[in-house]
Amino acid sequence: MQHLNTISFPSDLTEFSEIIDVRSPAEFALDHIPGAINLPVLLDDQRSQVGTIYKQNPFEARKLGAALISANVSAHIQEKLKSHGPDYTPLLYCWRGGMRSRSFTFILKSIGWKPHLIQGGYRAFRRFIVDNTETILNAETLNLQALSGLTGVGKTRLLTAIKKQGGQVLDLEALANHKGSLLGATPQSAQPTQKKFETQLWNTLQQFDLNKPIFTEAESNRIGNIHCPPPLWQALKRSRVIDVTLPVNDRIKILLQEYPHFQNDPNKLKFLISKLIPLRGTEQIQQWNNLIDQQQWNDFVKSILTTHYDLCYRPPGEENSNYQKPIAQIAIESAENHSFTKAAQNTLSLTT
Repeated sequence: MQHLNTISFPSDLTEFSEIIDVRSPAEFALDHIPGAINLPVLLDDQRSQVGTIYKQNPFEARKLGAALISANVSAHIQEKLKSHGPDYTPLLYCWRGGMRSRSFTFILKSIGWKPHLIQGGYRAFRRFIVDNTETILNAETLNLQALSGLTGVGKTRLLTAIKKQGGQVLDLEALANHKGSLLGATPQSAQPTQKKFETQLWNTLQQFDLNKPIFTEAESNRIGNIHCPPPLWQALKRSRVIDVTLPVNDRIKILLQEYPHFQNDPNKLKFLISKLIPLRGTEQIQQWNNLIDQQQWNDFVKSILTTHYDLCYRPPGEENSNYQKPIAQIAIESAENHSFTKAAQNTLSLTT
């Protein structure tokens, strides 16, 4: 058999024409190397079929697997790869650098292309990003600035405004696809898997200049179903905290703008807030349900803020808080865009 070129992490992936994940679509969906395309050598049902046979007869399973892999690779070459010239230099991987990726790599090399294989496959990449993420988050030069404040003060909007003005922003809620509260799920869009979140986190972190401030939000240890990896959680607790304020009427305006789907599906909203019965009691939930039924949205949002969310807020630096005492306070004047632009300027000026 021809010698196959391999790489190991860390390595410069930009030298390759593209990165090919040869695992099944379901494996690819769980997590993959950023920028990789999925050209599976076994589809989900085929992988399951081969695995089932393997338990009874490894030889027959390998024979079937070889036939299926050959057919799928042939289809990829005739369709997805047909336009590539002789300088094509792809990087391939499977779960752990085994038969699936080696078979595909061997065929591509036989054609005359210049494929490379990741030693250890996705598992090696996974070990690398876990270790490298911890290294980044424990760096002495890391300067995390965490925005803290009551629900609805517009911390995400402030992060967006900071980014527009050139600041480095780590938007954990965007990576987790969740706003971080009982009502924070994104409609019609699921959260990523834990592994995919951690890959996206690493991919974002490794692009930052650690000698410059990185602005983020003072999250809890869990964002929806996603847990902050221990190194991230420890880094957040060490971060410099900036307290953000906004008048309550403007907080209501922002929340109504950011959660319009609940006005279109009030039964879903009622179902979610029913989970607060053990904490707030049946009478309070019924009051909220009445406001929802009457479509008194401003009154509902004000009530749930003052009688639930604000009561749950633990000011940084005080007893039972996970965060340090704020170094400064940024008072946003209103929910208008110009107020966030001004607040972003003031926030950035704290770090210069």
